[in-house]
Formats: sequence, C-alpha cells, structure tokens
Amino acid sequence: MILATPSLLLSYQLPTLEYSPSPDRFDQSWETPLSTLLGLGRSAGADFIEFFLERVNYISSLAEDDTLTSISPRLSVGAGVRVFRGKRDGYVSTNDVSFAGLKSSLEKALDILGLQLPSSHAYIPEINLGLLRDYTKLRHKETWLTHCSSMAEMEEVLLSANDALNKKATHVQSRRAAYFRDWQEVLVAASDGTFARDIRLTQSVGYSLLCADGNHRSSINQRVGNTGQPDFLRKWNYADNAEEVAASAGHMLYADYVESGNYPIIMANQFGGVIFHEACGHLLETTQLERQTTPFAQRKGEKIAHESLTAWDEGLSDQAFGTIDMDDEGMPSQRTLLIENGVLKNFLSDRAGSLRTGQPRTGSGRRQSFAYPAASRMRNTYIAPGDFSLDDLLSSVDRGIYCKKMGGGSVGATGQFNFAVDEAYWIDHGQLTKPLKGATLVGEAQDIMNKISMCSNDLGLAAGFCGSVSGSIYVTVGQPHLKVDSITVGGR
Repeated sequence: MILATPSLLLSYQLPTLEYSPSPDRFDQSWETPLSTLLGLGRSAGADFIEFFLERVNYISSLAEDDTLTSISPRLSVGAGVRVFRGKRDGYVSTNDVSFAGLKSSLEKALDILGLQLPSSHAYIPEINLGLLRDYTKLRHKETWLTHCSSMAEMEEVLLSANDALNKKATHVQSRRAAYFRDWQEVLVAASDGTFARDIRLTQSVGYSLLCADGNHRSSINQRVGNTGQPDFLRKWNYADNAEEVAASAGHMLYADYVESGNYPIIMANQFGGVIFHEACGHLLETTQLERQTTPFAQRKGEKIAHESLTAWDEGLSDQAFGTIDMDDEGMPSQRTLLIENGVLKNFLSDRAGSLRTGQPRTGSGRRQSFAYPAASRMRNTYIAPGDFSLDDLLSSVDRGIYCKKMGGGSVGATGQFNFAVDEAYWIDHGQLTKPLKGATLVGEAQDIMNKISMCSNDLGLAAGFCGSVSGSIYVTVGQPHLKVDSITVGGR
C-alpha cells in the first residue's frame, strides 16, 4: 500500500497563512502558529529557538496617613523570541503577538546572529511540540484573578491598616501602607518540543513608619508577600503587623549609636537571609560563572563555608514569594542543594548558562517580563535550620550585637558587601540589653560564610525583590537565627 505524502510548507506560503489563536488566553490554539515559526527559525540555521508569551494584569495602591493617594493599574501583553547558534544568542521582544508580529521578531533575532530567512521555495521543517503542560490546572488558577480584592477592598484595608498603626505608634511623622497584585499568564514554546503554560499570582503588602521626637528619628519598614492566594489581602493581619512595626520604631527612636569595631553577632531569621542571598547566592548563578566574576567558579565539591551551614534554593514552598510551578523557559520547578555542611554542591543554571558553563539546568531561568531574556536567578533561597535554640546562640556571646531587622545595602561583583541594620540590640553575657542604631555590617562573602558557626532551629522566610540581568523578580530570602563569630560593624 502506498501512503500519501503529507503536504510540506514552503517559505513563500507563510504570508498566506491564517491563524486564529485565542486572543484571551494562551492555550492549545497557539500550537500551530508557534510550531510553524519554530520550524522557520530552524530552516534559517538556528540551533534552538524559544518563544515566551506573556499577559499581565497588575495594580498597586498606596495609602499615606489617612488618605489613599495612588491606584496604579497596568495591562500588558507581549512576547520575546530567543535564538541560539552555538553558544551565541540573539533576543528580540515585541508587543505585537500576531503571527506577522512574531515572525518579524524572529527575523530580527536571526539577523543578530547573521542568519537570514530561507529562500521562498525552501521547505519549512515541522516542529512537533509536546502535549501542552498546563500548570494552571493544578490549583484551579483560571479563577484566581476574579477572586482577588477589588479596588474598594484595597482602599478599606490600607486605610484601616494605617489607622491601626497610628493607634499603636507614638511620635508619628508619617504612615504608609502599600499593596500590589501582579497576575501573569505565560506560554513557552521551544524547538526542543517544550510547550508549557502557567498563571502566576504574586501579592505584597507592607508598612513604612517614620517617627520623630526633636533630634531623634527612627524609620521602620516591613513587608509580607505571597504567591498563589487570591484572598491574601483580606487575610492580612495588619493589627499584629502594626504592633510589631510600632514597637520597633519606639525602641529605635532613642537608641544609642553603635561603636565601630569587630563583634560577634546574632542575625535574626527571616529577612536576615538577605545577606546570604546577596553576598553568596548571586555568586552561585551561572551568569557569574560565564563572566568569571565569582570566586567559587572552580570550587564545586570543595568546602566554601563553615560545616554548620547548609543552603537551598527551590521553587516549591507553598505560597512563598519566589515559588513557581515552572520557570520562564518552561522547565518544572525543583529543589537545588547549593551548600551541604559547608561544601559547594551545585550552581543555579538556566538554558544559556548550562550551554556555556556545562552546569545542569535547575529550573532557574527567570525574567521580569517578555522584555528580557531569561537568566539564572534565585527563587526561594535560604540557610537550612540547625540544632541550636536562640538561647543557645545568645548565651555563646559575651559582648556582641543582635541584628533583629536588616535594611538596605550593596554587594560588589565578587561578594564584598555592606548592609544597614534597622534594629539592633547590645548583647551582654548572653542577655539582650540596650537598643542600638546606625550599625552597618561590612564583609566579604568567602570570609563571612566560614564564620557562621551556629544555626538555630527556627527557619523563617521573608519576601524580597531581586534585580539582575533579567530585570526585577520576586524572591524569598530566609534563614534561622545564626551566629557569626566575627564581623566588621561600622558605626560612630
């Protein structure tokens, strides 16, 4: 029996094709146009092509004192196309997600690498995309957006939160409560057959309080974040948060300035993990390996930290700020062991990083939006809990500093860092005594990792924002309380 040969698509036929993918969602109807474009890219000589489609519905709101001063919505849709040839790549983004718009962007990305679309009578190879992996079905994500708080609810909650803060704090100069909701739908299609869709819902709310009494000043910020919980704002316990923020501001208002020197310190859990994130986590991303700007480049399998330290990066913790079901290259999320008992075990790698460094992909390809190509980025990154209690840590310090709330800071390309401490207390023979302000922690990643000698058993996570080569993304930082044997503390 002779089988009929299926018709093959020729390049000159592309302008006559008509596709009607769903304009309201990224679903199976996008398979044919995307597989055609992927085949077109392969016929031009590209080794690998990836399309990333995105739709965003974002809103933020701000209440200052007793007035809602800002509501800022943003709607957007767009796509990015990335083309690889060998270890080189080209990336182009567009707001035009029609077939013609995506084809034009593909052509520009190919041109970056010196590739051209094939002649008019060239055959376009068929790219067989896999069955759509639709992560929206895991937790009924299609209904998330409709179940989020309305603008009226945002106003009511934020103004009530500011009122609660005013009742708890003294010497108030200004009160701010801010909230945002970021809903994102993404679709990834690639020439290796990847075809995956997801919906993400990220929300955050927090306080900013400034108090003043004569020449005395204190400023405390606190924010909580969540992924995947539509009623997050409704469940925010702003009264408890207000009490905590007001207490911190009150303690710091008349605090003494810390004296500069080298001290042992106890760092609080939760947002204290920002130092590990900045001073070490970034150095374990393959973006740093590619540039040879990490001191850990040749140290996989070697001891780089105190044996008490084990650290993870993962995208799996329920409702954590950096949790994702798939990364922005369509790879399922996973758990990555970074450091085990002081020994470097793994790096974080996206597709390009894996291609250029040989490190295995870890589901860490992330980007702020379609305007950026994905890069290796952290998700939920934290130091694992140890066997000690907080009392054990404190009792091991005769004279030192307890760093309860971390503030802003900066990190150099190879791990030199300085971080402000918003709330601190003097430790005298294992007891917390007077409050201190003006402290800045100064150090270097390779040095500080070897001085974390004790970790407590009270792991806590906190929401954060991370900026790097692929834009600003949502991440979790975290750690238990931990002891640093010695660190330089800047002060007066």
